[in-house]
Amino acid sequence: MYAFDIERPATLDEAVRALSGEAQALGGGQTLIPTLKARLASPDKLVSLGNVAEMRGISSAGGVLTIGGATVHADVAADGTYTALSELASNIGDPAVRSRGTIGGSIANNDPAACYPAAALASGATIVTNTREIAADDYFQGMFETALEEGEIVTAVKFPIPEKANYQKFVQPASRFALVGVFVAKTAQGVRVAVTGASNEGVHRWRAAEEALSANFSPAALDGLTVSADDMISDLHGSPEYRAHLVKVMTSRAVAAAS
Repeated sequence: MYAFDIERPATLDEAVRALSGEAQALGGGQTLIPTLKARLASPDKLVSLGNVAEMRGISSAGGVLTIGGATVHADVAADGTYTALSELASNIGDPAVRSRGTIGGSIANNDPAACYPAAALASGATIVTNTREIAADDYFQGMFETALEEGEIVTAVKFPIPEKANYQKFVQPASRFALVGVFVAKTAQGVRVAVTGASNEGVHRWRAAEEALSANFSPAALDGLTVSADDMISDLHGSPEYRAHLVKVMTSRAVAAAS
């Protein structure tokens, strides 16, 4: 590790003011701290968001679950209002990661194998920042890329609670990230299917599956579909063809579990 300054603001306004120059926001640190250790980033100052009370907590009203950006995975797992989301959170990392990692940090980082981006995209969530609200379809813009601007903080995520939903993750055992993860959500408007861990474009929607499942919400609706291996991730954990195969398998399992 190298020397840097750290600030622990108590309010959102203080946090926004502190995020100037080479400062970097710090949520739970589950991604950022290893990044600093590997010298892949070297900000002069970290701004910890853990003491910002207005960014913590979970509430539900009008069929929408609102989760503060500084809320840790363990609290999301324990909430249970949106069952599929709580089950997703309960399988992130290990107990130590779940007690420190935050939903805002995960959404802001947009790791291509992270779980929360799939939940947000499939649920049609809204990403709330200190300056605006962004639809999930507009927010996620590619591997590690988001619509966030310099100094913008994810303060909350609003999840419309669907009629049925489920998340299935084929776990990479060392990291417990998703080798492939699929979140399926069914609402009165139709079905949304979001895939994480598989593609070089990061989290994305499988629209052919959405169309088929909106007409017939059952695993059988996927029988005639294929997933292209083009632009799928290739690494020591799996080939593009393997990941393409897993996308369909995980989607089928999610639909069966949701049903």
